[in-house]
Amino acid sequence: MTFPSTRGGPAAKNLSEALLAGLAPDGGLYVPATLPRFTPADFDGIDTLPAITHRLLAPLFEGDALAGDLGPICAEALDIPAPLVALTPPSTWLLELFHGPTAAFKDFGARFLAACMRRVHTGTKPLTIVVATSGDTGAAVGAAFHRVPGLRVVILYPDGRVSPRQAHQLGCFGDNVQALRVAGSFDDCQRLAKQALADRDLQAVVPLSSANSISLGRLLPQMAYYAASSLSHWRAHGRALGFVVPTGNLGNAMAAILARDSGLPIGRIVLATNANRVLPDFFAGAPYTPAASVATLANAMDVGAPSNVERLRWFHPDDDALRAAFTARAVDDDTIRTTLAAAPARYGTVLCPHTACAAHVLEGLRAEGDDGDWAIVSTAHPAKFERIVEPLVGHAVEAPPALAELLERPSHAEPIAADAGALRAVLER
Repeated sequence: MTFPSTRGGPAAKNLSEALLAGLAPDGGLYVPATLPRFTPADFDGIDTLPAITHRLLAPLFEGDALAGDLGPICAEALDIPAPLVALTPPSTWLLELFHGPTAAFKDFGARFLAACMRRVHTGTKPLTIVVATSGDTGAAVGAAFHRVPGLRVVILYPDGRVSPRQAHQLGCFGDNVQALRVAGSFDDCQRLAKQALADRDLQAVVPLSSANSISLGRLLPQMAYYAASSLSHWRAHGRALGFVVPTGNLGNAMAAILARDSGLPIGRIVLATNANRVLPDFFAGAPYTPAASVATLANAMDVGAPSNVERLRWFHPDDDALRAAFTARAVDDDTIRTTLAAAPARYGTVLCPHTACAAHVLEGLRAEGDDGDWAIVSTAHPAKFERIVEPLVGHAVEAPPALAELLERPSHAEPIAADAGALRAVLER
């Protein structure tokens, strides 16, 4: 299996090469040359998340140095519950992806990537993982790579544009994990990370890689919880399960799309964004036009230039067909507040602001007459956004134990300008 770049440059010869590079030399994103194809019967007798992941990804690891380690990688990285919980409305489920160590869905991909990287990095110099975050990615990567020998993490996050608990998590690791609060937006953070990864002179001094969803090592394992939940639903009901996915950088949604393209029993995939309308406008027929991001209550989706659009259009190059296959809808802050306040009575549970976007989009589908089986993808625990959620639901939201433990640690983040030179100075220390 080779891994081409979305921009047509040289392909990575194997998955390990793509993982180590993070970003392709031409600035594009690596993609599998072909996707494996499955039927639900191919997973008969396989029902745990690690085992499903192994079966799903084995064709992509074939011939790679990591192929023999894929089973242990899945076992150590994906021992995280991802329950599909029935909600009060008929034919509606919640896919809970917040049971990992940092209470967000990013834990699945970050832990998988860390397990791969500690096996594949054999250089004498430490490998620095540069990660831009709009809230949850950085903490998941920090937790996954904390104290892993030979690997260093530098987290870039937009100062003042993540929740206080998210900011605390980002700076609470220390050791080989450094947090930088950037005077700018997430798009600035993402631009800095991509510039550093594309800087050949810098790479000669400081070997770099990525842990954003531009990395295949983050993206591919996220297919697994869509595979597992759709298979579970198929076995129980004999029907395909649709997903409403909260998305900003399009990584989580791309994982759902790749899982469906691989033959898993997944129905419609609908994208939910906040007031950043680049994706909804594109899917409604406008040219794809990145824009400056705006700050919202669902801050992890405050993205104006979603990186994974390149991958989506590589797999689905006909924009008209792409628009016919997928829908994206935007949700403003007032609607997020209304949805959060109503969620305990409507759904029997408390939601985070990002999950509330998906819930509202599903309510719109239901109002239009869609009575199919749907899962709302719950991307983070509401306790990470207590200042937003608690006043609306009228009571405290208890932090899960792993999150509470992180919040007890001291936290520090270094301020830097949204400037490539400032980041380079930090990386070269």
